[in-house]
Amino acid sequence: MRLLAETGRNGIRRIALGLLAGLVLALYGLIAAAPADAQQFRNNRAGDFDFYVLALSWSPAFCEAQGERARGPQCARSYSFIVHGLWPQYDRGFPEYCQQPAEEVDNRTIRAMFDLMPAPGLIRAEWRKHGTCSGLSQRAYFEAVRQARAAVRIPSLFADVTEPRNVTPAEVEEAFLKENPGLTADAIAVTCDGHRLREVRVCLSKDLRFRNCPEVDRRACRRDKLVITPLRGGT
Repeated sequence: MRLLAETGRNGIRRIALGLLAGLVLALYGLIAAAPADAQQFRNNRAGDFDFYVLALSWSPAFCEAQGERARGPQCARSYSFIVHGLWPQYDRGFPEYCQQPAEEVDNRTIRAMFDLMPAPGLIRAEWRKHGTCSGLSQRAYFEAVRQARAAVRIPSLFADVTEPRNVTPAEVEEAFLKENPGLTADAIAVTCDGHRLREVRVCLSKDLRFRNCPEVDRRACRRDKLVITPLRGGT
């Protein structure tokens, strides 16, 4: 009986040691992966980033995707590209929500930005999530948004879109490259929402010059064909 007890205890000890060894290996794997994760997320410290992404959203596609939920001034008017945001980025990953709680966006600023970002909720959300990571004051950040938008010229391909147009992501990209000297294929990404053109994302340095961004470019749409959703009615 004593021998059996000893054997039982030894078996339990071996199982426990095996579990402990597995846990150590798992923790080692996490530690080994930590540098990459740290590089991806870094520290969310305001002003500590590598470049910006200017996200230009094709408004008709957003409103069509919203369906019956498409209310508010953005979807009631005939907007083409609007500014989704100006996003601080790391070379890998991006910071977000760098100030908690964030300063509220005042109504005067909202009204001033309405020509580029025609939705109060969008303006407030972009400041909280991205603007607070720029290291700029609220006023300076939204001025940077305006300057970034002015730096990108919209191709004639997107003028007077009254019927759906079938294009390839490469055609959209090429149209922007032709219209914007200095912009390269490695500094722009076309994104899609199913079969629809969703956004054009342009990478800019901190001083708002075109800049290559391989990671952003890798996340571009890979579909063969896209539809440019026609402009909505209204004035």
